Amino acid sequence: MNGTAQGEAMREEMLIVEDLLLTLMDDTSGAIAGEGTLYYTLGGAVLAELALRGHVTAADGDRGLTGLKVHAVSGRSIEDPLLRDAYEKTAERTRGVQTLLVEIGGELRGTILDRLVDRGMVSRERKRRLRLFHTTSLSVADSRHKAELLREVSAALVDGRTPSDRTAVLIGLISASGGLPSLHPAIPWSGKVYERAKEYEKGAWGADAVNAAVTRTVVAITVGSAVAATSAAD
Repeated sequence: MNGTAQGEAMREEMLIVEDLLLTLMDDTSGAIAGEGTLYYTLGGAVLAELALRGHVTAADGDRGLTGLKVHAVSGRSIEDPLLRDAYEKTAERTRGVQTLLVEIGGELRGTILDRLVDRGMVSRERKRRLRLFHTTSLSVADSRHKAELLREVSAALVDGRTPSDRTAVLIGLISASGGLPSLHPAIPWSGKVYERAKEYEKGAWGADAVNAAVTRTVVAITVGSAVAATSAAD
């Protein structure tokens, strides 16, 4: 497999959580929008992916003190180690989604950055300052995949097109993170864009499959958790 084909194959294997972090990262400075509640949105992205793939399920009336209870669905193999680890956490015992968001998302930032660096999407460089202190800088190394993601998000939010389930999840979580305005001008910020993004936060998109219904619920709860965490910090 040549370098171009290998790069395309790697991009096809990207998880929603990788797309999310890449999208929220500033191309040059490496700053990540929505850092304060990143563990919620990253955890939500992983749970949403598990739901879309049919590995977890939830019933709207099945709730506990920490929100909607998420159940593991047995019988299907999971090749990706990150998804497999999150699934195993879910399978240990039935817990509320808010608990899972923290348990799954708490340590994900570094893991996802490592994966993006390995894929050649992100560059990480160590520098020495004043000959004494070492700092690490991040930047987007391969912008092609991110540009395609932004085109898909723009088509939904600016042009009103119906996105894929994956893109709908991505939009809801980007909006939940508070990072959507930072994507201007790639996603021109406007009242209409804001309103449409809020609908995706609520899980209001067209898919009607069972897995998509669970995913919509996960996204909506992730949004509520992120908002609550932000309010508590204030």
